[in-house]
Amino acid sequence: MKTARTKKLPRFYTHVIGSLPRPLLVRELLAQRGTLPPKEYQAALDDMVRFAIRLQEVAGLDVVSDGEWRRTHYVGEFLQRIGGFEKIRPFRHGGETIMADVVVRKISATRPVWARDAEFLVRHTNRLTKFALPSPFLIAIRYWHQDYSTKAYPTLQHFIDHLAKILRREAQALVEAGIDIIQLDDPALTYFCDHRLMDSGDTHDDRLRRKWDIDRQFPEAVDAINTIVDGLKAEIHLHCCHSVYKRQSDVQGDYKPILPRLKEAHIDQVNIEFAYHGTGEVDDLKLLPANIGVGMGVVDVRGEKFQSVEEIEAIGAAGARIIDPTRIALNPDCGFAPDSGEPPTIDEAFEKLRRMCEAASRLRVKFAAKSAKGKRRE
Repeated sequence: MKTARTKKLPRFYTHVIGSLPRPLLVRELLAQRGTLPPKEYQAALDDMVRFAIRLQEVAGLDVVSDGEWRRTHYVGEFLQRIGGFEKIRPFRHGGETIMADVVVRKISATRPVWARDAEFLVRHTNRLTKFALPSPFLIAIRYWHQDYSTKAYPTLQHFIDHLAKILRREAQALVEAGIDIIQLDDPALTYFCDHRLMDSGDTHDDRLRRKWDIDRQFPEAVDAINTIVDGLKAEIHLHCCHSVYKRQSDVQGDYKPILPRLKEAHIDQVNIEFAYHGTGEVDDLKLLPANIGVGMGVVDVRGEKFQSVEEIEAIGAAGARIIDPTRIALNPDCGFAPDSGEPPTIDEAFEKLRRMCEAASRLRVKFAAKSAKGKRRE
């Protein structure tokens, strides 16, 4: 639900999806988590997160995150904290054979794991705040497997149902910490956009070679999201990206197959990609349910090229010619570094965010003038 605070956000307000690139110092700190004294480790990361917050403020963002600098990976960190997973499942991804986590024991976590991190973010900024959680469907698709997981969770759906309960507790803790916007990350929903994957199973990621049934699975994913967010006193976002891995996407295809199906999702906004080739097309917005806003991805986080302010502005303006600009926010296509080892630098991220914020300012002026002109005609 929109709150008194989020209702005051301007049209074309700016926010990150979640993660910022980790400088070498942060990556080295994360690597020393098991060796540094806990208080020393926490204090050092606190200093780094303050910097991540200030960087976003200086860039001009209306809504800030903690950069996800306490996480080595946007999903993996959560799995590590709640327990029940082991790195024993081999699979091929991007031409590499990797040993991946898979759920092998029933999750027994009884306390929220990110409450302290959220409280720290809220205490250290006067901007609106955002915190991202992985969705149950995403975790289940990637981390449940019939060869390893059935003793803990007999079926994929059993796993999704339990995850929804655990993440509901997490989300409630974020609200109590004062977070303004809770975002559920679900790149797995974007798998349904890729006709190659749906039709032939053509993929470089072994985890995606399975039977896909959008009519059955999409409602199940939405039901799990609704279980998490119903009644929460925070604005709710859903992020559906095409995944980022070493500046490449896992899947491709526009959002037309899934946008109409979000009508049943109890969310305020969906954050999707428009800057990166092979993802969203602006006319996808014609299919956006009327009760949902959109975070338009106007900054390409994969390419090394810097878009001009005018190029960023043009994407937002194209969206505002299709839906009311009061329904539009601006964001990067995805998190800059969902994994701590992703290649963008923090300087690259800062400059791209700064340009996005400048484009937002121009769009507000442009569309305020158009709105005033329209009222005079009336």
